[in-house]
Amino acid sequence: MSSIANRLNQTIRQTILQTIAAEIGAQARQVDAAVSLLDEGATVPFIARYRKEVTGGLDDTQLRKLEERLGYLRELEDRREAVIDSIRSQGKLADELHAKLLAATTKSEVEDLYLPYKPKRRSRAEIARERGLEPLADCLLQDRKLIPIEAAAAFVQNEVTDVITAVKGALEGARDILMERFSEDAALLGKLRHYLRERGLLRSRVFDDKKESGAKFSDYFEHSEPWSKVAGHRALAMMRGRNEDILMLEIEIDADDVAPVKPVERMIAETMAIRADGGAADAWLMDVVRWTWRVKLSTNISVDLMMELRQRAEAEAIQVFADNLKDLLLAAPAGSRPTLGLDPGVRTGVKIAAIDGTGKVLDTSVIYPFQPRNDLRGSQAELARLIRKHGIELIAIGNGTASRETEKLVAELLPLLPEPRPRSVVVSEAGASVYSASETAANEFPNMDVTLRGAVSIARRLQDPLAELVKIDPKAIGVGQYQHDVDQYRLAKSLDAVVEDAVNAVGVDLNTASASLLSRVSGLSSNLAEAIVVHRNASGAFKTRKQLLDVTRLGPKTFEQCAGFLRIRDGAEPLDASSVHPEAYSVASRIVRACGRDLRSLMSDSAALKKLDPRDFVDARFGLPTVRDILTELEKPGRDPRPEFRTATFAEGVNEVADLKPGMMLEGTVTNVAAFGAFVDIGVHQDGLVHVSQLSDRFVKDPRDVVKAGQIVKVRVVDVDLKRQRIALSMKKDDGSTPTVAGSRSDSTRAPDRRSTRPPAKTAAPVGSLGSALADAFKRK
Repeated sequence: MSSIANRLNQTIRQTILQTIAAEIGAQARQVDAAVSLLDEGATVPFIARYRKEVTGGLDDTQLRKLEERLGYLRELEDRREAVIDSIRSQGKLADELHAKLLAATTKSEVEDLYLPYKPKRRSRAEIARERGLEPLADCLLQDRKLIPIEAAAAFVQNEVTDVITAVKGALEGARDILMERFSEDAALLGKLRHYLRERGLLRSRVFDDKKESGAKFSDYFEHSEPWSKVAGHRALAMMRGRNEDILMLEIEIDADDVAPVKPVERMIAETMAIRADGGAADAWLMDVVRWTWRVKLSTNISVDLMMELRQRAEAEAIQVFADNLKDLLLAAPAGSRPTLGLDPGVRTGVKIAAIDGTGKVLDTSVIYPFQPRNDLRGSQAELARLIRKHGIELIAIGNGTASRETEKLVAELLPLLPEPRPRSVVVSEAGASVYSASETAANEFPNMDVTLRGAVSIARRLQDPLAELVKIDPKAIGVGQYQHDVDQYRLAKSLDAVVEDAVNAVGVDLNTASASLLSRVSGLSSNLAEAIVVHRNASGAFKTRKQLLDVTRLGPKTFEQCAGFLRIRDGAEPLDASSVHPEAYSVASRIVRACGRDLRSLMSDSAALKKLDPRDFVDARFGLPTVRDILTELEKPGRDPRPEFRTATFAEGVNEVADLKPGMMLEGTVTNVAAFGAFVDIGVHQDGLVHVSQLSDRFVKDPRDVVKAGQIVKVRVVDVDLKRQRIALSMKKDDGSTPTVAGSRSDSTRAPDRRSTRPPAKTAAPVGSLGSALADAFKRK
């Protein structure tokens, strides 16, 4: 029996490998190698980077898909085995059924086949069987010459006195038995589902009394489209409307078909060999068919399709969130420069944190330039003091409430300062408040006010977005579509994978990284990350990667997984600053000997390295892919894959949605990319939407082919809906209309925006006197 079981397990494994290989565009042997590594505890980043020879070069995208599908297919096999065991225990596992179960490729197919054998609550059909009515149902299905009333009368006439009532009850019981039988036919269910997927319409309608309160769903008040073509974002929007009791949703099929027998009913009848134009028994059976469709199948299949649509929409939404998060995490870092973080506020003031190039907090403060205090002069003087005292090179301004007002405050100050002046940048503060109140922030800044922690986070995320954002729950960063409506477990798993891949793609400085950042490194858990920080604090900076093995509970296996992703700048071993894995240092040594040079002098000497033939350094353990990676790394050791740092410049005088006019040309930052377009921050506290049809003059199928989160773009205002606070933008070439230049004389005649928190002009300090005071302050320095 054990040999049979082993052969069966091998067959199942081969089936899984071949299925995944076809889906990710690889060979079964590559998938087999990757599965073995995953089962041994290797991480996706480690396999993608350091086991290319083993997997044949599978990249991280393929490996993530492989990992996901492997989990699903193994769950499918577990469920298949449980179903087979259940049916076998009932003594009903026929060879044909067994073959169908083994051939099923999805969980839904397995469940369809299991339906007739699945333990159920006591149903109407079960009650009818207990009354002995199954023979009546069988004879009516098999002998179409019978007249149902007479068959039922003959069936019950010797048992009761009220024959008419008994006949009616018997036929209803027979109908219930056949209805259950029809609705549990796996082949029929498959045909009907396929038909509804192809021909079904998803229709949404608004409840009459919810038109006003549900105005945000007005696009779906009377809406229908083919089920198969419903975009994920529209599906989730309609489902949210249903959950909020604004919309009614249903799947319609053949609503316009006037035939007496609908196509779905005809499919049921044909499967059961029932003729719509047959005799009395056929006529009765057609009534059973209609009843089965109306009462059972239409409802069940509609529920299944709605669930399938939700899963499809959620998968799309999760992918959009993951893609945007990846772009945000891999956004260009401003670098290790002294930075001032400003967390804007109106009544609560603008919170300030000054940090050095390593992110260490040097100073904190709060200024009150806006209502009710309107201390503009004192605020600018405090900013100037902090800039002078700490040699500030960058000013990071959070993009929340009063962001534009704070940006103007800084912009008016900077020309008054002597050169070199710091550069101000508006930074997304998404998730900063979540971080401020988190346990991580409390441990990092136990004696700092919660409101000031946000300013620290804003400053640090300008220096290095990746290092700071990893401290925040990815779901709180808010770059998804309908993120709260999707399966939170699947979302978290997907986002965690994105964070892991991003962190390991960039690499982590072992001697400066926080525990939050270290915990995202391949092979390191939160506990091990904390242990590394504790060891570092107690013993000082790591001089070599090998010293990691001195950390409590960090063994050789973990070292293998994490070492290549950790960097040590200016350490005892030059290669520790690169992505070359310690296990391959011998290859690097042979390369150095071949050049007859010192390692430090050879690193970054692209000309010398390009003269080498990678094939000369291949050995039994390290193949051509690894050697090429080592040579590439030696050319640019510790290279950062992130782009060069640049920022958007918001237009002067455009601070609120009311300031916008169609035709305005503006610069902004892409904050979010959805399936239907891209949202762009143009500095008015409300992102505008560039619909997918407006992203380019050419056809765009996927918005990410054109834009990414964090990208700087130029847009034209197309339309402004003040009531719904919606801004329509375009990235197409000029449509021929005369653009309005933001901040031009014609724009300056607009009516004052009463919502602005900027102080009235009369409260502002004279520029001359303030400028003199600042100049004196810097002279004193």
